[in-house]
Amino acid sequence: MSETPPKRVGLLTATAIVIASMVGTGVFGSLGFQVAGIPSGFPILLLWFLGGVISFCGAVCYAEIASVFPRSGGEYHLLSRTWSPFLGFLSGWLSVTVGFAAPIALNATLMGTYLGRIYDIHPLVFALPVVLLVTLVHLGRISVIGRFQEWFTYGKVALILVLGLLGFLLGTRQPVSFAPAEGDWELITSGAFAISLVYVLYAYTGWNAATYMMDEVDRPERNVPLALLIGTLFVTALYLFVNASFLYSTPIETMKGEAEVGLIAAESFLGPKGSTAMGILISFGLISSISSMIWAGPRVSAAIGRDHRHLRALSRLNRNSVPALAILIQSAIVVVLLLSATFEELINYIQALLTISSLMVVLGVYYLRIRRPDLDRPYRAWGYPFTPAIFAVASCYVLWFQVQEKTVEFLFGLLTIGIGGLVYLLLARKDPKNVPENEKSTGFEDDETNRLQ
Repeated sequence: MSETPPKRVGLLTATAIVIASMVGTGVFGSLGFQVAGIPSGFPILLLWFLGGVISFCGAVCYAEIASVFPRSGGEYHLLSRTWSPFLGFLSGWLSVTVGFAAPIALNATLMGTYLGRIYDIHPLVFALPVVLLVTLVHLGRISVIGRFQEWFTYGKVALILVLGLLGFLLGTRQPVSFAPAEGDWELITSGAFAISLVYVLYAYTGWNAATYMMDEVDRPERNVPLALLIGTLFVTALYLFVNASFLYSTPIETMKGEAEVGLIAAESFLGPKGSTAMGILISFGLISSISSMIWAGPRVSAAIGRDHRHLRALSRLNRNSVPALAILIQSAIVVVLLLSATFEELINYIQALLTISSLMVVLGVYYLRIRRPDLDRPYRAWGYPFTPAIFAVASCYVLWFQVQEKTVEFLFGLLTIGIGGLVYLLLARKDPKNVPENEKSTGFEDDETNRLQ
């Protein structure tokens, strides 16, 4: 551990983490399935707008609790402080085992698939080296990691904006209206609209990313809430812009039911080479998504190690003040998942449980407002009590849909949670003081001396 305090990243990098975690392949792949059941411009844009509103409601709630408990660890830390260390550990267990590793493997494989089609090479030829190289970057100095994240994130955003502009400038205008038209109300009230909203919300996943590495953000009680709000608002505008461009420039009939609508749209206004350009764009953009998760995931492991004596090795920092062992363990899990190709099944297992974790954090806003109205809140959730309610209702609907569609997978997820509960009880039995006193109590105090340094 270095003797001087590690440099921290600012608002720009924290916002880049949020944007990179949100903007993956979802925005390029889901429109085809939406227009199959909702072949009209206004309802489609309304879908993406509602997804942004719901995500923003979640972000304002996370922002309040994160400002009260400004430490790394995401749901693990926030649930431990708000509800109980046991509930927090279960959420952290999900994150440490597969919650981040599986999406990293998925994004790396998707990147390899796009590039593999272009260069006729197996996806792993690209996926494995990228994971290893990005891991190497994240073992370095925080300032270098921050610049790496910024370059790839804002470079991706710039390319997406250029692509959207080209759609409006070079594309042939389609007979689609972005204003309400006859028959739109029937589409908005249909089952297809409700189901599409679930998948739109998947595309917004990641708006809470900055809460995982709060210890590495300068003035976290201020900058992390701002990053959550700015990042979510920016991505909402970006999603609306890109989807409007695709609808404007590409015939709906050619996009219906297609999983790779981004490639189809790019080809429609850039010609035969358009899909190649789009594939390279998506691949480039996924590097920032992979990087943001490689940054976030090990901070959950480090937070667990910080709070549990028998897992203290996970919180140890290298000379660059990053949790090297936690980073290497996560990357090893990713490599195993890549080679075994089991990551998609794992994602299905834990989706509903991750929804429950974020729902419990948001409900914690009500709980703390009632139980501890005296807490210092540097940021207070906009629109309270309506914003938590909006997010809670939407989460319950998504959760119902996830359990209905993936019942067996949900049960396997519960088994994973059960194993995590046994691990927690084993740790507590080995050492009754394994959970620090500041967490055994209500955990409302902000103990700066316990921060990672």
